Amino acid sequence: MAAPKLRLRQAIDSLYNLGPATHESYTRLALECFRNNDADQAKRLQSHMDIHLYQPTDTFLQNRLLHLYAKSGFAKNGRASEAVDAFVTMQNKGFKPTEYTYVSILNVCAQLLDLRKGKQVHGRILTRNLGHNAFIWNALTDMYAKCGEIDRAWWLFNRCGNKNLVSWNLMISGYLKNGQSEKCIDLFYQMQTLGLKPDQITFSNVLRAYFQSGYINEAAKLFAEIREKDKICWTIMIVGYEQNGKEEDALMLFNQMLSENVKPDKYTISSLVSSCAKLASLSHGQTIHGKALCMGVDDDLLVSSALIDMYCKCGVTTDAWFVFRIMPVRNVVSWNTMIGGYAQNGQDLEALHLYEKMVQEDMKPDNITFVGVLSACVHASLVEEGKKYFASMSKLHGLIPTYDHYACMINLLGRSGLMDEAMNLIATIPCEPNSLIWSTVLSVCAIKGDIKHGEIAARRLFELEPLSAGPYIMLSNMYAACGRWKDVASVRSLMKTRNVKKFAAYSWIEIDREVHKFVADDRTHPDTKIIYKKLDELISKLQKFGFTPNTNMVLHDVGEEEKRESICYHSEKLALAFGLIKKHHGSIRIIKNIRVCSDCHVFMKLVSKVTERPITLRDSNRFHHFHDGKCSCNDYW
Repeated sequence: MAAPKLRLRQAIDSLYNLGPATHESYTRLALECFRNNDADQAKRLQSHMDIHLYQPTDTFLQNRLLHLYAKSGFAKNGRASEAVDAFVTMQNKGFKPTEYTYVSILNVCAQLLDLRKGKQVHGRILTRNLGHNAFIWNALTDMYAKCGEIDRAWWLFNRCGNKNLVSWNLMISGYLKNGQSEKCIDLFYQMQTLGLKPDQITFSNVLRAYFQSGYINEAAKLFAEIREKDKICWTIMIVGYEQNGKEEDALMLFNQMLSENVKPDKYTISSLVSSCAKLASLSHGQTIHGKALCMGVDDDLLVSSALIDMYCKCGVTTDAWFVFRIMPVRNVVSWNTMIGGYAQNGQDLEALHLYEKMVQEDMKPDNITFVGVLSACVHASLVEEGKKYFASMSKLHGLIPTYDHYACMINLLGRSGLMDEAMNLIATIPCEPNSLIWSTVLSVCAIKGDIKHGEIAARRLFELEPLSAGPYIMLSNMYAACGRWKDVASVRSLMKTRNVKKFAAYSWIEIDREVHKFVADDRTHPDTKIIYKKLDELISKLQKFGFTPNTNMVLHDVGEEEKRESICYHSEKLALAFGLIKKHHGSIRIIKNIRVCSDCHVFMKLVSKVTERPITLRDSNRFHHFHDGKCSCNDYW
């Protein structure tokens, strides 16, 4: 404890031993509390005054104490309500708060989101005719905005006769907090037409508003116009890019931020790590991890959880486990990320073991925990264990299963040949089954070749999501696989009638920190000739080991040669060929935006065997770690 604070505590200790004190002693000690920003000792001093029924002759002492309560120990340490109680108590004793005291107490009400007490304070302000004070008016506007009464805040703002930049910033911030980003932007333009110059707070809020409204280009334009950018503005831009699918822009902006000697914080770092996770960019993720280590924020809960997620989504669970293991403090998000990461990477038993350890350490699981647990049961074909965990959600943990949990159970039962049981489970769902449920049924039916239940699921999806191409394509593939070309034509005709647009499938691979993107039968890459040559060589080599392209996957009723051309040049195969050309050793890592097809899955397994190179493929469903002709998913793609 610092010497001044220690002396203050000792002085108040002595006060309790001596009994009542003089007005001068109380005033001197109150000033010492204020100078040292020590709300705890102030509370002890207040208690001593109450015990000995001391009534000060002026309001100076109470105002100093109350201002301290509102400004520090109470408000910042989760004891803001005590500051409000002290204010009420002091007023009941007849003291007159100053204008600054009213501002402080309104700030506390705003922090507590206590609208009722805030209105009481507003009433006292009106009785004392202090409404003309700009500081009080701003504090009232802020309190109403933060407590959700944005229309009342707007009413006050409009009637403020001497609005300043703080007034405008509070109103812009209030609209932002209430989800009315368009209003923020309108106010921003209005204040500029009145000749008011925005400051860093204005820019920060308006940048958030642009991202909240989806105006990415406008945010970038405003950011470029800001002459002096602080750390907050940089972080808002990076977070905004990451949350709006502009991960590469976020990484580029981070490099620019560093070049301008702006020091990032833990929020910047965690957002950048999330960008790397979405891109599955291990090299960039490792670089950001290094920055976190240098800054000393690597063990921050937010950063650590993001790092675990990044390493899991890059398929490197060993590094994720290392980060998880050395975390000084873990919360449910940390556990969930590691459990889910193991499940997505085919380490199902590790996921279940970690869940059991989580429960042993008295960490309460939530709904997300059980998505990871049940996913692990699906991939490991653990039917009875899955049923046990599903039942334990409500029985042991008081959780209500969501659509995600039912989808996992349908997947588990259907893949295990228990589709009738899966359909019976759907009938028990309290709410109407949604598109996730029927998409799961259709996916399982496509794998198992179950036309009967697949048609039921597809019809439901045609009703629920008439413009989503996925169900049409999956049903068409099922018909094509068994040669029902009239039904294929019928589904394609329905798609055309409803103007359903097929989304593009693509894959990408990172080589030397540069991302290369491919679509099926892609001829746009600068290295197209050598890519196709390499791929043809691979196919010829695999055919000697018995590989035959699965032309049953082709949707069109065309000749066998055309079918072969269609299936052989899928985007992930092109990415793989390019990776083998550019990387002469080590594993190949590929990402695909939709689920890998069965032909490409078999192809990848065989390539991993004949080239003796590990291959990691992340599709929209899970990770596939191919090694020596086997896959971590146990062919549950």
